[in-house]
Amino acid sequence: MKVIYPGSFDPVTYGHLDIIERCAKKFDHVIIAVLNNVAKNAAFSIDERLWLLKETTKHLDNVEIDSFSGLLADYAKEKNCTTMIRGLRAVSDFEYEMQMALANRKINNDIETLFMVSNSDYVYLSSSIVREIAYHNGDISCFVPKVVEDTMKKKLKGDI
Repeated sequence: MKVIYPGSFDPVTYGHLDIIERCAKKFDHVIIAVLNNVAKNAAFSIDERLWLLKETTKHLDNVEIDSFSGLLADYAKEKNCTTMIRGLRAVSDFEYEMQMALANRKINNDIETLFMVSNSDYVYLSSSIVREIAYHNGDISCFVPKVVEDTMKKKLKGDI
């Protein structure tokens, strides 16, 4: 079975990687689909996010890293995939994710959304928290892999 795990991954965190690794164990093929939303002020470019995801998932043979713009339902059709994975950290995530799942299903009746509950170690973790801590020179090593931490530091120094 092929699944899509969509998101902005700005940057990829241990919470994202936990979901990715769990999906890689359960499904034959996992497409990590990075949303290229030009309206959003991302810390990392789409190419940087793709590279970071490739670096942090290279140990997973059945994981593909890709990007998309526009509607997830259209991207899923293009990839011939009808199953989406969404991570839930808290009850507050559920309402938004349920709305998105229902909208995607309305657009493409074949789409099913499967929710994966976050590991309790990462329930509080989000990319925006990581960015906020990093912007204030805080230690993000417990939230992201070393390659992400190093890239974030270079980014903030203006080295990339």
